[in-house]
Order: sequence, then structure tokens, then C-alpha cells
Amino acid sequence: QVNLVEGGGGSVQPGGSLGLSCAAPPYIFSVATMGWYRQVPGKERDLVATINAGDAKIYAGTVKDRFTIFRDKPNNTVRLQMNSLKAEDTAVYYCNAHCTGYVCGTGDYDYWGQGTQVTVSS
Repeated sequence: QVNLVEGGGGSVQPGGSLGLSCAAPPYIFSVATMGWYRQVPGKERDLVATINAGDAKIYAGTVKDRFTIFRDKPNNTVRLQMNSLKAEDTAVYYCNAHCTGYVCGTGDYDYWGQGTQVTVSS
């Protein structure tokens, strides 16, 4: 089974920074759109940022200009640098790899990491 391994997360004060990482098998990393979604209890899982196989990026409006997503290609890892963190960023962050069509050997399919807690508080 595909295993997405998440790292990072933790607790910081408002205005602080954290870095998240997500490592994928090479055959997934090379073709899938990858990124993070976040979720708080009782709410939908919302897009944070994604990067596709050609390095095109999408950011949620609430994180644009504060977060940066990029590929650490030698390590088959996607990273999310989160700066100027706010209390509203508190959530569980889930790494996602989205395969379109049959590029990953499946039909359209989403793989998910285990989630990592990000807490921003005073």
C-alpha cells in the first residue's frame, strides 16, 4: 500500500513558523499532485496548498503570502514552510497525493498521510 510519511507540526506562538514535510514513493512523487489539507473537529477538510508534477502551485487565500510549498526532489519529499502563523491556522494537517487517471497505476485516487497537529496559541 502507498505510504505517505508526514513530519513536522507542533506548537508555536502567533507569528511563529513551522515546516511540514511529506515523503512519497518515487513513482507517486513524480506524477501526482501533492500538498496539504487541514481539518478541525466538526468541519470539512480544506485545501491549504498543492503543487503538481510540473511545479504549478495553488494556495488557499487564507495562507497565500504566508505559506510556501515546494518539492525537495532528491528526497521525494514535498515541504510546506509556514510563516506568520495565526491561531486560525490551528488544525490537523493531512498530506495528500492525488493521482489523475491511471498515472499511478490506478484510476483517479487520493492517498493520505496520517495527519500532524499544528497548534498556534499564546
